[in-house]
Amino acid sequence: AEAKAPTQARQLSQTLDEVVARRVDFLTGYQDAAYAAHYRELVEKVRAREAGILPGQSALAESVARNLFKLMAYKDEYEVARLYSDGAFRRQLAATFEPDSASGQKLRLEFHLAPPLLAKADPNTGLPRKLSFGPWMMGAFGLLSKLKGLRGTAFDVFGYTQERKTERKLVADYEALLREILTKLAPENHALCVALAAIPEKIRGFGHVKERHLKQAKAEEAELLVRLRDGSEAALAMPKAAE
Repeated sequence: AEAKAPTQARQLSQTLDEVVARRVDFLTGYQDAAYAAHYRELVEKVRAREAGILPGQSALAESVARNLFKLMAYKDEYEVARLYSDGAFRRQLAATFEPDSASGQKLRLEFHLAPPLLAKADPNTGLPRKLSFGPWMMGAFGLLSKLKGLRGTAFDVFGYTQERKTERKLVADYEALLREILTKLAPENHALCVALAAIPEKIRGFGHVKERHLKQAKAEEAELLVRLRDGSEAALAMPKAAE
């Protein structure tokens, strides 16, 4: 199959309202309207509190809009299935590849996955070994995506893995952090609160890479929280960016 020329990149949202609206739409598809509404409610609560204390400022609300979304939209098995089966994946393939006109060869899909209930650990790395699955997985993805309502419930078989437990705890911990930030928010600690709200940006990657970044991020979060709770001028001072 031959690759087609790349299509024009999508425009990025510019305003906080656009950022929130786009993420509400995504989270509705990711889980449901109630899940998305919870996200919007938390962002709006931060926005109102920040505007009341520092009129015209929105850095904290913008950081929460990005980072709360990042944590709530963690890519689990249901989300992978949804992204493959919602039609966008096939449209992207059609826009990128076309059959070889000379041979008439059609595109054949093959997926390399490490399902938690099937993949065995690599004896050398300790990481799950990926298995190969043929085109029939598209049908399995469609079925699994319809079960996303089980996410986080007692019937979520994937939710019992340590990785999924950690992801759900990250959301709960971040919401608790926001409650403390809103209680203590003041003009003199605004920059520190923005830095705290941005901690999830440092949690990158998957598997052992994500675990390493998570450990580092949590250590930085703990240090910033000590300073926020201290409340002294010296503790709240943020280092100036290098010129």
